[in-house]
Amino acid sequence: MQGNLSAWLVKHALIHRSLGFDYQGMETLQIKPGDWHSIAVILYVYGYNYLRSQCAYDVAPGGLLASVYHLTRIEYGVDQPEEVCIKVFAPRRDPRIPSVFWVWKSVDFQERESYDMLGISYDNHPRLKRILMPESWIGWPLRKDYIAPNFYEIQDAH
Repeated sequence: MQGNLSAWLVKHALIHRSLGFDYQGMETLQIKPGDWHSIAVILYVYGYNYLRSQCAYDVAPGGLLASVYHLTRIEYGVDQPEEVCIKVFAPRRDPRIPSVFWVWKSVDFQERESYDMLGISYDNHPRLKRILMPESWIGWPLRKDYIAPNFYEIQDAH
């Protein structure tokens, strides 16, 4: 089943894949990494002017990494804004996705967190560096194949 946005993208020959709807009826679309930046600009011009959130997850051990964007189309006089979920999958060996920082500035820290925890590189992000872990940290803690380093906390014994 195709939603309104998917039908609009098909009408304008924009390549995507519909992943269906979630339990609240929000349409989910898959976009290829190479097409993501241009489609993000088109979605912004189409009216998706609010990036509600961005997150990332490890699909399966040794599998793909996913970057997920929740977009909202906010218009004056509309009680129920349109929402869409965009998923962009990247290979584990070289996970590179174009940054949409220059489209939605609110994605700044969110893309940095996805980089820090999963190692997804967001091309053209102005400050892509670790945000939660120390700069010296090795590895990507939220990947399913991550092996924690051997270290011990020193605690006060009372």
